Amino acid sequence: MTRLIDGPELAARLRESFAEAILEVQPGWLVIAREALLPVMTHLKGDPELALDMLVAETAVDYEAHFEMVYQLASLRHNHGVVVKTRIENKVDPETDSLVGLWQAADFQEREIWDLMGIRFRGHPNMKRILTWEEFPGHPLRKDFLWVERQGPPLLEM
Repeated sequence: MTRLIDGPELAARLRESFAEAILEVQPGWLVIAREALLPVMTHLKGDPELALDMLVAETAVDYEAHFEMVYQLASLRHNHGVVVKTRIENKVDPETDSLVGLWQAADFQEREIWDLMGIRFRGHPNMKRILTWEEFPGHPLRKDFLWVERQGPPLLEM
C-alpha cells in the first residue's frame, strides 16, 4: 500500500527551500502559494528522496471566495504519495501555471478543469475545451453557472 506523506512531514521537507510558500499545513495535505506552484512541484519531482514522478490526479474545487487546486502525486520508486493544494483568489479570471511540462498526465486533466471550471493554465500547449463544445456558454461545474436558453436546435433530441 502506498504510504501518504502527511502535511507536517512534507512541510518539514520543504521548509528550508520554500518556507514562505507554505500557507497551511493539515494532516492530509499542504497548501502552497499559487506563485510558488511550479518551483515547489519541480522540487517534489526532482528531489531524490521524494521522487514524486507521477501525477495521479489534478482537480479543482469551487468555494465561495476562491478556487482550490488539488494535486495528488505519487512516487513509484519509493511507494509514497502526497496531496498538495493551492488557492486561486481571482474568481473572475482564474489562472494558474500548467504542470504539463512536469507531468504529461496534466494535459487532459487541465483541459477538463478549464472546460468545466473555467480555470486557465499558463503555459498549457493546447488549452481548449475537452467535454463541451468551444462555444459552450460558461463552465458548468462552477457554483455561479446558470444555464441560459440558447438559440438554435435542442441540445438533445429524443
